[in-house]
Amino acid sequence: MKPTIPLSALCLGLAGLIPFVWGALTVVFPDFGLQAARIVGPRFVGPYVQLAYGTVILAFMSGVLWGFATKVEGKAAAIGYGLSVLPALWAFFFVGGGPVSAAIYLIFGFLGLLILDFQFWRWGLAPPWWMQLRILLSVVVVGCLSIGVF
Repeated sequence: MKPTIPLSALCLGLAGLIPFVWGALTVVFPDFGLQAARIVGPRFVGPYVQLAYGTVILAFMSGVLWGFATKVEGKAAAIGYGLSVLPALWAFFFVGGGPVSAAIYLIFGFLGLLILDFQFWRWGLAPPWWMQLRILLSVVVVGCLSIGVF
């Protein structure tokens, strides 16, 4: 039997997808994107909102993994802390340049994050339902970012 994702975690996780989905919609429907850009500004549409928000989320997820690492001590904690900073460092060093290359680096960042999520979950540091939530969210994020790349 699969553990159930708490409703609050599921709702907040899904709400966190809004900037990715919004950005994808404004790319797929360019006229809509142009109208939206006039209303909310160009940095809040298309790939720009996705890239800015994706960078923030990778840094946020580093903090989540850091929190998981606090559940252990000694060498295991040191390894956990070291791994936990990788998503933020990835975003800092690699996400930049044009929108296509930045989106590609974000896609790889989120796929790498999923591997880290799995490792922390396998070590028993993440909740039992963690991978169900992270796979769902990661599929949507990578799909939305891919729209701007392809």
